[in-house]
Amino acid sequence: MKLQESGEMYLEAILVIFQEKGSVRSIDVSEYLNYSKPSVSRAMHLLKDNGYINMDEVSGAISLTESGLKIAEKIYERHNILSALLMELGVDRETAVEDACKMEHDISDKSFEVIKAHIKIEHGIPN
Repeated sequence: MKLQESGEMYLEAILVIFQEKGSVRSIDVSEYLNYSKPSVSRAMHLLKDNGYINMDEVSGAISLTESGLKIAEKIYERHNILSALLMELGVDRETAVEDACKMEHDISDKSFEVIKAHIKIEHGIPN
């Protein structure tokens, strides 16, 4: 199943929140994305039903499955590299982060890999 942009955003948010707090609940996702609790609840159930997340019935803790983590890491990497590239080109941080958030979902794997390779060469980062 091809995940839509909103699903990718939810998975990325879960990853970031987990990295910051060590645990994730629906309310954390709601606050992080500034989405309503009912919208997040519905999205979490869809992500769970499609095998991208696990939800603990008792605690409400959310964790990424292997497939969910793979997508979240891919989107987060794109976000970070595209933000860095835009800022390097002179775009202010707020705009760069906003624009990267839009671009990260639509850029092809091929174009992104070329950008990533360019960034690594420019900064002397080994492959």
